[in-house]
Amino acid sequence: MAFDGITVSCLRKELSDKLTGGRITKIVQSEADELLLTIKNNANQYRLLLSASASLPLAYLTDKNKPAPMTAPGFCMLLRKHLGGGRIVAVTQPSLERILHFHIEHLDEMGDLCRKTLIVELMGKHSNLIFCKEDGMILDSIKHVSLAVSSVREVLPGRTYFIPHTQEKLDPLTVAPVEMVSAICDKPAPLSKAIYTTLTGFSPVMAEELCHRASVESARPAGALTAPEREMLSHQLLRLMETVKDGDFEPRIYYRNAASVSTDTTFSQFGQSLEPVEFSAVPLTIYEEMNAQPFESVSALLESYYATKNTLTRIRQKSSDLRRIVQTALDRSRKKYDLQSRQLADTEKREKYKIWGELIHTYGYGVPEGAKSMQALNYYTNEEVSIPLDPTLSAQENAKKYFDKYGKLKRTFEAVTTLLAETKSEVEHLESVQTALDMALSEEDLVQIKEELVESGYIRRKIGGKKVKITSKPYHYVSSDGFDIYVGKNNFQNDELTFQFATGNDWWFHAKGAPGSHVIVKANSRELPDRTFEEAGRLAAYYSKNRGGDKVEIDYVQKKQVKKPGGAKPGFVVYYTNYSLMIDSDISDIRQVD
Repeated sequence: MAFDGITVSCLRKELSDKLTGGRITKIVQSEADELLLTIKNNANQYRLLLSASASLPLAYLTDKNKPAPMTAPGFCMLLRKHLGGGRIVAVTQPSLERILHFHIEHLDEMGDLCRKTLIVELMGKHSNLIFCKEDGMILDSIKHVSLAVSSVREVLPGRTYFIPHTQEKLDPLTVAPVEMVSAICDKPAPLSKAIYTTLTGFSPVMAEELCHRASVESARPAGALTAPEREMLSHQLLRLMETVKDGDFEPRIYYRNAASVSTDTTFSQFGQSLEPVEFSAVPLTIYEEMNAQPFESVSALLESYYATKNTLTRIRQKSSDLRRIVQTALDRSRKKYDLQSRQLADTEKREKYKIWGELIHTYGYGVPEGAKSMQALNYYTNEEVSIPLDPTLSAQENAKKYFDKYGKLKRTFEAVTTLLAETKSEVEHLESVQTALDMALSEEDLVQIKEELVESGYIRRKIGGKKVKITSKPYHYVSSDGFDIYVGKNNFQNDELTFQFATGNDWWFHAKGAPGSHVIVKANSRELPDRTFEEAGRLAAYYSKNRGGDKVEIDYVQKKQVKKPGGAKPGFVVYYTNYSLMIDSDISDIRQVD
């Protein structure tokens, strides 16, 4: 997704319109690289989220609050000291850089009015939040950058702030279009690449868009453009920059495989079922064939897409300990399974030893003393066999030796068969937990998965610790024909849905031979139409290890046919008769209920 200079310009306009003149009433550093400012302006209260995350740098207005840590970090305390009660006098953007400057007035310790600047740099792994005096001296930053980390610029208290110009680019807001096109065509590169490496604020997507608007092939060498093509490119560049200068933005997200989207579509719906391709602050003609969801503000757009993506990133980080525990246990169980499988394979010759012992008993009376082998007719197969003998033992002792081997391998076979079934069950259980971790979208989901690992013995419960309160609930969808469909997020929810929530005539769906969710369709004594069967099958395919597959085999059966063996692990069931269908895992047209 292109969080480029044009999108930042759209964001700057929104923040300037809503926050200029407002007072900062609260500052919270909710994460190590994230701030949440509360601002009151014109009888309205706004929350401004600023994140310098290397993977997801963000800035937008949000309605959601975040809890403050018990002890505020030093950077947060410094901002509270200087900016608490301060008034935002302007929000600016240098050129079309991915940088925002919040100019703030406040009273110092002597009661004199002074200005400070909070700078937000949204530059991928180089993102930062920097607090400066009016003269540009850095007071502090949320990330300290020394010369040992960057040879281009130090970001440390006492240093002077500047924007590093590692690539000399032209400012499209001030340079004439003809001059910009001339510089673009001087570059020995494809046209689209020449555009975004020449102009500040242009992403590869916006460069492709400019080529499309000018009806010029983006892959053509920039120097090969004809005079009319250069003129058309200059004209379209001028129109685009006029849109940016006038603030005539139209934020929207473009989707692939989406039947339709509207302004009231939530991320929890499209995040699970639709595939976002790109977002932009201006209409993208290169995606005119795709469905677009318009937004009233770029903050709403960014929150709708990036905020939840940021949540998922942090959920993955917070689930890393659980993932490591599960992966370690899974690796150990798989090694155990392989070892036990080899041990079981070694017992396959046990019957041969039993037969040899019987044949020696039957024909051994004629074997001379000290013989190393004997020939005998196997009366089970009517074939001649050669049986090795220990020349130091008598025929009866050789027979006993083979019977002893048979007895040992038989006991091993019986023991290993039981152990192998237990190990296989353990592997399947851990794989199902791993799949549940991949589907987790909130900390509440992780709490329930952790509780399952505690109860299964993979995590030790703290001394005096009590069973945690579970607030996570299954997903709820409604089919096109109005039937309620429920999807378990983990094994505990799978058991609850199947054996406590569902009734006998409800329908149960699950991906065949793969870890995944139990899907329940509430029949309510009605006959399900084919379309509902297909939609429930798609949900079972999507919420399984086979997500993304074009052809996923799904087993489905009425709930009364599903049984849980005594002592079985959470989520494990058996059924002896079922229907099957082959379906894809596209759930974009299935409505999710919050």
